[in-house]
Amino acid sequence: MKNTGLVIRPMQKHELGLMMDWAAEEGWNPGLHDGDCYFSADPKGFLLALLDGEPVATLSGVRYSDEFGFLGFYIVKPEYRGRGLGMQIWKAGMDYLAGCNIALDGVVAQQSNYARSGFRFAWNNVRYAGQARHAQCESAAASFPLSVTDLAELLDYDKPFFPVARPEFLASWIDQPGATALGVRKQGRLAGYGVIRPCREGFKIGPLYADSPQLAEVLFNDLQQTVPVGAQIYLDLPDTNLEAVGLAQAAGMEPVFETARMYTGDTPELPLDRLYGVTSFEIG
Repeated sequence: MKNTGLVIRPMQKHELGLMMDWAAEEGWNPGLHDGDCYFSADPKGFLLALLDGEPVATLSGVRYSDEFGFLGFYIVKPEYRGRGLGMQIWKAGMDYLAGCNIALDGVVAQQSNYARSGFRFAWNNVRYAGQARHAQCESAAASFPLSVTDLAELLDYDKPFFPVARPEFLASWIDQPGATALGVRKQGRLAGYGVIRPCREGFKIGPLYADSPQLAEVLFNDLQQTVPVGAQIYLDLPDTNLEAVGLAQAAGMEPVFETARMYTGDTPELPLDRLYGVTSFEIG
């Protein structure tokens, strides 16, 4: 369906609030400061569709490099659905990421639709929800606060977990207002890190990377200690990591949402056995 008067353009930074509001209405529970962090990853990667000047659809297509991009925030305003607007902004996003291996975390039931655009299933990510506990962990390891002064070491540790380097995003992510970023060392080297941030509802932990289940538990417990007991917390994890599933279940968390991680190219060889928490369903 042709929609005359439709304009698709990159968002300005101040316009990302609208996208976050729409995401919240969809039940995605974005972080309070996600917009600024996401924008730092790719200032040109957030698209807004306007019909006769009215915002009607959004899509993010973060181009991390010429090799890798990530799609998210695919939302059409409810009263404008069924008019072909979604396909038009989708095409604009795919065109922007042309030449990249493109990834997304899509609604499981929509896998066949994404497959028509060349996406192939890799694994499922599952969101677990529960309440924060201030439990003690029986481990000799102790976490420490991460800051931007640790960025070089953090970027080196982050390399295996993401297809390309993401320095601007990580610097913003660990330093966002209200968030806590913790690291843990083993034999003097960084052996894991995690971030907990405030969201529209409760707090999300992500990423959560660790070299062993014991170190993941240390970070998981210590991150919870930074928010009130009983606060709602969320952890998004790959269902292939059974240690991560066990960590969430042992904390009394239950699955509430599931996505299909898909790629247009080869599935990157990520260390899923050390990936206990996904950074973001929206930009990877």
